[in-house]
Amino acid sequence: MPASSVPLFIGGTTRTTGSQFDRINPVTGRVATTAAAASPEEAAEACDAAAAALPAWSALGPNARRAKLMAAAAAMDARAADFVDAMMTEIGATEGWARFNLMLAVGMVREAAALTTQISGEVIPSDKPGCIAMALREPAGVVLGIAPWNAPIILGTRAIAVPLACGNTVVLKASEQCPRTHALIIDAFAEAGLGDGVVNLVTNAPADAGEVVGAMIDHPAVRRVNFTGSTAVGRIIARRCADNLKPALLELGGKAPLIVLEDADLDEAVKAAAFGAFMNQGQICMSTERIIVVDAVADAFADKLAAKVATMPVGDPREGKTPLGAVVDQKTVDHVRALIDDALAAGARQLNGGAADGVLMPAHVIDGVTPAMKLFRDESFGPVVGIIRAADEAEAIRLANDTEYGLSAAVFTRDAARGLRVARQIKSGICHVNGPTVHDEAQMPFGGVKASGYGRFGGRAGIDAFTELRWITIETQPGHYPI
Repeated sequence: MPASSVPLFIGGTTRTTGSQFDRINPVTGRVATTAAAASPEEAAEACDAAAAALPAWSALGPNARRAKLMAAAAAMDARAADFVDAMMTEIGATEGWARFNLMLAVGMVREAAALTTQISGEVIPSDKPGCIAMALREPAGVVLGIAPWNAPIILGTRAIAVPLACGNTVVLKASEQCPRTHALIIDAFAEAGLGDGVVNLVTNAPADAGEVVGAMIDHPAVRRVNFTGSTAVGRIIARRCADNLKPALLELGGKAPLIVLEDADLDEAVKAAAFGAFMNQGQICMSTERIIVVDAVADAFADKLAAKVATMPVGDPREGKTPLGAVVDQKTVDHVRALIDDALAAGARQLNGGAADGVLMPAHVIDGVTPAMKLFRDESFGPVVGIIRAADEAEAIRLANDTEYGLSAAVFTRDAARGLRVARQIKSGICHVNGPTVHDEAQMPFGGVKASGYGRFGGRAGIDAFTELRWITIETQPGHYPI
């Protein structure tokens, strides 16, 4: 199949550029997509187009915005085959992961549509006689969304859907690793009638990312920035936003712990751990990276998990015969392998795993991981999980919190009250009792703490993130002043 070509989309029109870049299929090594390589000046033009479209879009009534968003959801759904093909060729995804991405992303657009009539304010009692005081929420302005490759439809959609519902216009900065996948999102929104500058797409060559993103953050019309990606890049974006006094919403790395207490249902914990650790080959920000098991049940749990993971082979995602597919690149394989080798050299034991065939890397379970090992601390973002043994509940909580990250977590126990008590002690933005660390719903306040970022996507929390809260008064009586 020939490579696809992706142009910029600015102010309702597609645009080619003087230079392009190729995205290589990680499985075949062939060109998957050729995309426009925007210059900083062209990226700034996308922000100009969004600014020009802002007055009309922000003035549109909530039900009119809702109708367009619902149409966009339907247009995305209609592109299912294209989305699957794009994700499989650009990032080596399985068909199941691509279809799950689309399902949740379409749900996010529909949830955003439902929020258009929930952007409300309040009347606040004033001590001043005759003063009617109101708190009103208004669109922030142009929103820059920067989305990653690992869950590209979900995260590309999340970057723009609620901002649009709130009356903002948007520029989506596509990932260099999946430009076609992100372009398909914009295609759907444009088909639904949001094309004349309301939504815009910028693609860039990897080497130009810093300059292109910097130009858009610096653009005076951009009033909000949201970024999902690595903590290292998140810090750079946060500094640039701070220099411009612009709020940023950052969802960054993770090292999610899953605690298994001695009274847990081990079979349920094993199912959740295997899913959380190896869905999408562990390339999810919420992926279970550390399984912290109380000594009393550690041997039994390890045996059960090893048996479960042994039934989860890796294979060519194009054939669709295995639960695990490709990782995104050889760099991921090398990184994961280095973490495993470091742990094994320090005394850990490999329960599952083996050699990778190119980017087809089997699931690895490493037992006996300790805080001194890199596998305990460094985000793997690949198909490996470490088992850490804890003496008791208190040590399990301490180990769970012994990380710079704080995105998702889980705890397994048959005592719901105990589970809630433990969950309240874990320093993370998200914690699930008797559920996997990988869990997302459009209406939930999604985000992390510490090095996992700040701010919340989803539901009413998204309204707070993408609107300005203003205080407006109306005086209804003659004024009385001291001078």
